[in-house]
Order: sequence, then structure tokens, then C-alpha cells
Amino acid sequence: MILARAEQATRRYGNVLALDRLDLEVRAGELVGLLGPNGAGKSTLINLLVGLRRPTAGRVELFGGDPRDPASRRHLGVTPQETGLPGTLRVGEVVEFVGAHFPDPVPKAELLDRFGLTAQVKRQTGGLSGGQRRRLAVALAFLGRPRLVVLDEPTTGLDVEARHTLWEAIRAFHADGGTVLLSSHYLEEVEALAHRVVVMGRGRVLADDTVAAIRGIVGVRRVSLVADALPALPGVVGTTRTDGRTHLLTTDADQLVRDLVTAGVAFRDLEVRPTSLEEAFLAITADDGSTPAQPTTV
Repeated sequence: MILARAEQATRRYGNVLALDRLDLEVRAGELVGLLGPNGAGKSTLINLLVGLRRPTAGRVELFGGDPRDPASRRHLGVTPQETGLPGTLRVGEVVEFVGAHFPDPVPKAELLDRFGLTAQVKRQTGGLSGGQRRRLAVALAFLGRPRLVVLDEPTTGLDVEARHTLWEAIRAFHADGGTVLLSSHYLEEVEALAHRVVVMGRGRVLADDTVAAIRGIVGVRRVSLVADALPALPGVVGTTRTDGRTHLLTTDADQLVRDLVTAGVAFRDLEVRPTSLEEAFLAITADDGSTPAQPTTV
């Protein structure tokens, strides 16, 4: 069952083309990671899907209806990129106020425990740290027992422990049958959570597949080694050096190793492994001109 859909969705802001005839479907039970650099169109797409903006051309649907219709948003939970909370209300009061809008909200104590906010229940939101306010904003998206949760950069400003607490809450919601669309700049976050990854660039979908398949799209492998010096080598598409090791990105790891031996390079501690999602993401978005290859699909 398709819960959210964009068909040939185009959105302009004056002369700026934010979305360019984009197609996307989010099906029930999926946990979809939305990746892309700044300006890729991620937030614009989310704003269309949740009814905050309308497309310039094409169409969007939410639960089979118009996202701007309140009836279509009845089973939707959203955390936008930026949220404002009433600074004088206590955390528990905010949860109670928002929960009053739903017929069967998650109990306050259960929600706050799930997101690590129990100790802040009596604190005014204006006195919370930035990370605590962000956790509360995310928690509110789950309060009404939604079928679909849309999270735009949910862990911005969170420390590692708070981020992992939120990850566990997202995983638990998904394990119970919930559907999640997650936009994030943290590639490790998408790699840890998502079953399906959509990579955007310049308002288009560049790739749409599993994490493993996204890595495979570029066909790049990382060859890591320790060497005093390396000559220019064919087939190397990227080079980095960290902690005394050199990391070479190549489309043919076997040939690269043969070239190293032929060139008489003295090296040790050789490792060859697949690229990370970050390396694949950078490779995909590095060449997102006007005529990209057709995106892969799941």
C-alpha cells in the first residue's frame, strides 16, 4: 500500500527550480532514508508530501488524498527541520496539549521514557538544551500513534548517546509496523536505520535502492595500505590519508594491487573492502548534471 506519492512533482521558488519532475513512492512498512547535499530538494519534497507547500506542476498524494486536506494528515507524524516550542510551558504540558488533539495518544510517561526525557517532564521548554528540545520535537511526531512518520534532519544537535536513543525509538516504531521517511545529513544514520535509500541531487532522484545496492552503483572499492610514497596510479578516483594510512578509491581493486607491485611500491597492511555509504553518496552526487542516469529502484 502506498502511503505517500510524488508524481512528476515540480516546485519552483521564483527562478529557482527546487524539484524537477520528481517521482517517489513510500509504501507501508518501509523505512526510507532520504539523502542529498544542501539544495538537493529534500526539505522541499517533504514540505510537499506533508501539505506545507503545493507543487508548481505534477501532483503529490498522502494516504491517497491531498496532503493539504487535514483528513489526509490524520495518521501522519512530522518533525520539520526547525521547530518552535512555547518556552513557558513545561515538557509534560506540551505533551498533554499536543496529545489532546489525538483520539488515542501514547501515554505521556511512556513517550518521555522512550525518548529519554523523563527527567525533564517538569522543566520549561525554554530551559532545555538544544538537544533536549530536538528530542522533544521528534517525540511529538510519534505521540498520536501515526502510520507514517516524516523526520527532517531529526538528530541535528544531538550528542552520540541521544542520537542512539532516538535511533532505538525509530527502530521500535518501525518494528511495530510503522512507516518512516527519514531525511538526514548523517550518512551513518541512514546506513544504520534505512532499508531503502533515495539519493537526491538538484531536485531529482539520482538513485533509489538498498544501502548495499547504492554502494554497488558506483562500483568503487577502498584499498587501504601503509606506504612511504605512491606514484600516480591509473584507475584511482580518490585518495585520502589518515593516521599514517593511505586510502585509495578505485573501480578495479585487483588491477590497482597489480599496478602497485609492478611499480615496485613498498607497502604493507593492505586492506580491500567495499565503499561506505558516504563514499557511494559522494560519488553519485559528484556528477548530477542535467542528464543523470536512470535511478535504480527497489
